[in-house]
Order: sequence, then structure tokens, then C-alpha cells
Amino acid sequence: MRVTDAEGLNPGEQLVLRLHPHAKTMLKPAVILVLLLGVAIAVMIILPLSSASAWPIRLAIGAVALIVGAIWFGVPFLRWRSTVYEVTTRRLRLREGVLTRSGRDFPLNRISDVSFKQGIVDRLLGTGRLIVESPGEQGQLVLTEIPEVRRVQGVLFELVGNETARASRIDPGS
Repeated sequence: MRVTDAEGLNPGEQLVLRLHPHAKTMLKPAVILVLLLGVAIAVMIILPLSSASAWPIRLAIGAVALIVGAIWFGVPFLRWRSTVYEVTTRRLRLREGVLTRSGRDFPLNRISDVSFKQGIVDRLLGTGRLIVESPGEQGQLVLTEIPEVRRVQGVLFELVGNETARASRIDPGS
């Protein structure tokens, strides 16, 4: 997790956390890529060396494996890197999309509960599911594969309390 400048922040708002989903999300595409390349190499080795048509077949197998590997690994990689969760002093921001971007903001003063869930593997890897609840039409937001989810939940919970206190000082009639 690293904090860098973020675009679109309001005056007085500061970036606290900037996260991508945990690298665990890339495990399955990486395994598929390795298996695909292993099968392609095995098939190219099995082809007889004496055949005159073996080199074009090997080249075609290599090209197909490269294209399929780029799709099976490249697309999830781009999705993973382009998905960003930002926690600021005023809101939780979600940004995702490779070709087209979409975003969603949750004002901290409207968040009523922040919790997390971790399975056994998640606990070993330090990742988990963050559940953010808000009354009204925004409802519940579930963010999966959040790195250091316990720490993120604690930071978000503290910021929600700070923002609620700040908002009550500004508008004491509420």
C-alpha cells in the first residue's frame, strides 16, 4: 500500500490509503499461463524433428500459446492493476476499468458499519473481504481481496468516526 497524490480530491481532503486488490487474484491466471506454456512446449518437443512441416507447426503452436496466454493472463492483469480503492479523509473511492473507467464514492459520514471477513487462506495471505454498510440506496458494498484487510478496516473505522465528529461540529442541528 502506498499513498500517492490522487486526482479529484476536494479542498481539505487528503488521501490516506490507495490499494489494489491483493495479488492473490492473479494466482489462477498465472497457473493457467504456466500450464498453457508447459503444454505448448511439450507438444513442440513431441513433434518429430525429421518432418519438413514440423517447424511451421511448432511456430503456429507457439503463436497460439502466446496469444492465448496473453489473453488469459493479460486481461486479468490489466483489470487487477486498473482497479483502485482509495480511502481519503472524507470518502471511500472505487475506480475500475481498463478501456472504460467507472467510479463509485461512499462519503464516510454516511457509512454506518465497517467489517471484514477472512477465510483460512485469506488469513495466511493477509487478505480478506471488507464489508461497508450505508443506510439508504447505497446499501452494502463488499470489496474482495483487500490486502491487509484488518488494518484497512481499522483505518476506515477511525476515519468514519472522525468524519462523523467533524460533520456534527459543522452542523450541530443534526
